[in-house]
Amino acid sequence: MLSKALLRLGASAARHPWRVIAAWLIAATLAVLAAVAFGGRTADSMTAPGLDSRRAAELIERAGTGQEGMTAQVVVTPLDDGATFFDDDGARTALTRLRAEVKRLPHVLGTSDPAGALDARGDTAVRGGLVSADGRIAVVRVQYPDQSRLSAEDLDALVDLGDRLRAELPLRIEMGGNLFYAFSDPDGGASELIGLLAAAAILFLAFGSLVAAALPIGIAVFGLTVGVATMTVLAGVTEVPTFAPVLGSMVGLGVGIDYALFVLARHREYLARGLDPQAAAGRAVATAGRPVVFAGGTVVVSILGLAVANVPFMTVGGLAVSIVVLTMVLASVTLLPAFLGAAGPRLGRIGRIGRALRAGRSGRLGRRRETAAAGAVPAVGWRRWIGHVSRHPVPYAVGAAGLLLTATLPVLGLRVGLPDDGSLPQSRTERRAYDLVAEGFGPGTNGPLVIAADPSGDRGVVDRLVATVAADPGIASVAPTHIDRATGIATLVVFPTTSPQDKATADTIARLRTDVLPTAIGLGPARAHVGGAAASLSDVGRRTSQRLPAFVAAVLAMSFLLLMLVFRSILVPLKAVLLNLLSIGAAYGIMVAVFQWGWGGALIGLEATVPIVSFIPMFLFAILFGLSMDYEVFLLSRVREEYLRTGDNGTAIVEGVSRTARIITSAALIMVAVFLSFAVADDPSTKMFGLGLATAIFIDATVVRMVLVPATMTLLGRANWWLPKWLDRLLPRGPVGTDDTDAESTSEAPRPRLVDR
Repeated sequence: MLSKALLRLGASAARHPWRVIAAWLIAATLAVLAAVAFGGRTADSMTAPGLDSRRAAELIERAGTGQEGMTAQVVVTPLDDGATFFDDDGARTALTRLRAEVKRLPHVLGTSDPAGALDARGDTAVRGGLVSADGRIAVVRVQYPDQSRLSAEDLDALVDLGDRLRAELPLRIEMGGNLFYAFSDPDGGASELIGLLAAAAILFLAFGSLVAAALPIGIAVFGLTVGVATMTVLAGVTEVPTFAPVLGSMVGLGVGIDYALFVLARHREYLARGLDPQAAAGRAVATAGRPVVFAGGTVVVSILGLAVANVPFMTVGGLAVSIVVLTMVLASVTLLPAFLGAAGPRLGRIGRIGRALRAGRSGRLGRRRETAAAGAVPAVGWRRWIGHVSRHPVPYAVGAAGLLLTATLPVLGLRVGLPDDGSLPQSRTERRAYDLVAEGFGPGTNGPLVIAADPSGDRGVVDRLVATVAADPGIASVAPTHIDRATGIATLVVFPTTSPQDKATADTIARLRTDVLPTAIGLGPARAHVGGAAASLSDVGRRTSQRLPAFVAAVLAMSFLLLMLVFRSILVPLKAVLLNLLSIGAAYGIMVAVFQWGWGGALIGLEATVPIVSFIPMFLFAILFGLSMDYEVFLLSRVREEYLRTGDNGTAIVEGVSRTARIITSAALIMVAVFLSFAVADDPSTKMFGLGLATAIFIDATVVRMVLVPATMTLLGRANWWLPKWLDRLLPRGPVGTDDTDAESTSEAPRPRLVDR
């Protein structure tokens, strides 16, 4: 039985705390050493097998042009406002030197030469997107090999060169390109610190004890160290996307503190009942640890379900985040009880400062609040609120559901894509480079498309391609064609009229594939494919959108079955699934309103409206559905305990929800604080993860858990626990069920029958 196994595990860790702590220290040291010795750096490959953009990349790779590798661009303009590269010899000389210095950097395969093109033939430089028509802005395009042969040191070398040349040349120098996207340090650091400080403050207010507040923080930081180090080792074996460490830190801190908080709160409750610290730790792990194991497992399974999208970087990213979550679960049921045992009875007391903050005055009221803080009785305020909702279930259920459905409505306008550098703050050189390119050449120059064509003996196909592509209204210009002599494969770099994140660009890509290219190629053996970063991201967005319904259905079915096993009920898991859908849908709607419509975007530093990153809805659903199960299992486990003890549904709802309300609220506030600290990062993707997670958790812990759950469970009455007899016989008992709850939930009253005869 799971509870008995957890009871033995928690009690053993509490009896031998220093052995367990030493084992974790050794594991953490080995993980960090392995990360240093064998770890790799995160990288991004925003593509997937079978996509048209992937086929284009394969043709380019066959041709050996080098265009399948990473790129950067150095954008320059004379410091003298009146100077142009057409007529200023000093500016042109500086441009020539800059290009030569860039070309000498390690791993650079080649660079464009705007100064040389001007000397040879001015219109070539303009047509090739090297110098703007007014001569004010020039672009040096830098070609690197495949990402697997590069590292962050290559980006550092380019940035350092730019810093040096800014002081030596009469040029304004800005830089961008996918080299920055792949190897820029992910947002974090300061965000994590802000989240930890906010979590520490909330924990201290919740427990009134510095020791009690420090334990969940320490467990989360310890687990995060091991999890991220393991993720780094994974990056040495396969390509881990750059968002994985940020998302892993975000989710890891949130669930790590939450899981530890659940166990710690139950431990303090048992201490208040008079149990010794070792026994209290064992019972806490047996009761609160079971929902932690189940909830953590649900998070992991949900995230690993991302594999159905058949997008490798999402699958690996999900695996990396799952490693962090698993580490937090293990730390909560092994390392935490060791610390609880080492701390002894001190965790059952509230410090002097905590008493002052909680009671406000000494005497009987202060002692009553101190007892409540330890968890012996539910907070009176929460009991009154849940009782009030239970007495008026219909208006509260209808009102809360209507509120969430209204918040979900913006989802109808959801548009996926990838925010380009134009959405970054002006403090970033990538944003300034983006603006210069858009000013000098048009917004589409920031996201060129690469058409790869294999003529297969049709000599006229390249000319027809150039003519038909250039005639498309969505194409601003076509650079000179490159044809590989050995293979005959032609590559056309074309510049759309719209920016990479613009919906019109995705429409142009679709039109090229369905109308323009087939018209140019005809029925012959030639073939052509549209590639480039903008096309790859558009393809990934379309694939994830297509796979999202199947993924959602699979996660919902899995969650329903698992909750049915845990609570031996039909309606409880069905209600849980529907309410979780409501909270996630509302979070999606708020994201659309903020990022696409710009509502309140300035509050999180968003300077322009952007589409929702293509892979974020699927990732958020996986994570949020798992996190929602944390609160669902924790709350309903307590409600079920009360129902098994009393046999009265109304009493079970009021007592169970009110006893968990303070902990769930504190846990939710911690998660919201951690997630919101990431919502103010520079990168729009990080902002979306942070705001989406924070919004959903806030809604789930307030509107759903404290209003909809008690209201709907009151309306359902004893039907909450109905299970057909034939189904009860079919469902397995034991590790995942709740029939193995500890003795305290069954000894005070006969167990009511839960199945339908």
